[in-house]
Amino acid sequence: MKILFFSHYFPPEVNAPATRTYEHCVRWVRAGHDVTVVTCAPNCPNGVVYPGYKNGVRRQIEDVDGIRVVRVWTYMAPNAGTVRRVLNYVSFLATATLASLRLSRPDVIVATSPQLFCGWAGVLASWLKRVPLVLEIRDIWPESIEAVGALRNRLLLRLLERMERRMYRSARHIVAVGRGYRDNIVSKVGLGDRISVITNGVDLEFFKPAEPDVRFLHMWDLEDRFVCSYIGTIGMAHGLEVVLDAAKILKQKKRRDICFALVGDGASRQRLREQAKQADLTDMVVFVDRQPKEEIPPILASSDACLIHLKKCELFGTVLPSKIFETMAMERPIIIGVRGEARDIVVEAGAGLEMEPDSASSLVEAIKTLADDPGFAAQHGRAARTYVAKHYNRDLLAAEYLDLLHRVAGVADSEAPAGATPPPSVEQPIEAKAVLPKAEPEAVAETEEG
Repeated sequence: MKILFFSHYFPPEVNAPATRTYEHCVRWVRAGHDVTVVTCAPNCPNGVVYPGYKNGVRRQIEDVDGIRVVRVWTYMAPNAGTVRRVLNYVSFLATATLASLRLSRPDVIVATSPQLFCGWAGVLASWLKRVPLVLEIRDIWPESIEAVGALRNRLLLRLLERMERRMYRSARHIVAVGRGYRDNIVSKVGLGDRISVITNGVDLEFFKPAEPDVRFLHMWDLEDRFVCSYIGTIGMAHGLEVVLDAAKILKQKKRRDICFALVGDGASRQRLREQAKQADLTDMVVFVDRQPKEEIPPILASSDACLIHLKKCELFGTVLPSKIFETMAMERPIIIGVRGEARDIVVEAGAGLEMEPDSASSLVEAIKTLADDPGFAAQHGRAARTYVAKHYNRDLLAAEYLDLLHRVAGVADSEAPAGATPPPSVEQPIEAKAVLPKAEPEAVAETEEG
């Protein structure tokens, strides 16, 4: 089967959409399928092209572990602001769609959103090539960007809402990464029989328990302290001001045995770093630069607990951060400051403690509970690994996704090339399989965590 995948992000970028796209595509290649990903030159989050790449008019083609990666020109912009980011997204829509015209006709197209215009690149390509589209939804746009105040123009928001609904209706099938996303889509356009939930997951071989990284702890003066890490995008939606407020309380209580490590980059990082200096909290909060993927497991192993947090907002109750599963696989207890499905998973797994989003006092109580009882913290960590291995194994999720693509494309598993490694069987489906409709005529600040 030939699969054409549109993604605004792809490795060496290390954010959640890049990881999810790569992890699925590489498994489909190993199962014997032909996978092409259309993406940008890597530049997230600063809008600066990574060394070794060019943002040229001529497309760049490379092989990444058997995946054919086609990189197209885009207007470069940092992961902040509005106008330049919109230009970045729209330019990808144009160049990605044009690039698809030069590629051979696939059996199925997958497009992952956000950003919204990446989803629309998939829509246009599916119309032009007359092949079915599977639309992957990892966040609800434009509601999320409106919720964090990244876009306030009502006329533009209404236009994006119309584009959102048209995009949903144009897909042969929709894959949502969480139940909250699915329910949101159904409330807007129905299509319940054309929506499946395939969550994020984790590579259990890459993320596995290990001893703390002495080098990392020494480098950041974290030795002999209880380290609560936040690892990921430091953006408007993540509400990490709560960390500074909690650090103030802990310092007042003379709990210098506890500290925070904020690892990553994003629109709010510099502002938070300056606020920490002004409040004399540099001994309580350290800011670690964005790290390559291979450094994330050692940092997780060096953390005594991990914070996962989003601002208190009803919409964010639909978000299912992928970092939950990586943290659980490393046997690290979680302090979860996200409502909805994310909290339910952590609580059901016995993988950590919940806190009230945006509540510094709630965060302090949770971190003190774990710091003062190492055995209790370790118990949560072990439960987390057991649960994620059973329910969120990336191999099983990728196989479920591939089975869905076969059904949408109308291509039987037996049509995989001879000698290909078959995908692992899925004994318990993630969701009851939706009934796929017969082919119909084609319809004429960033918060994403999945």
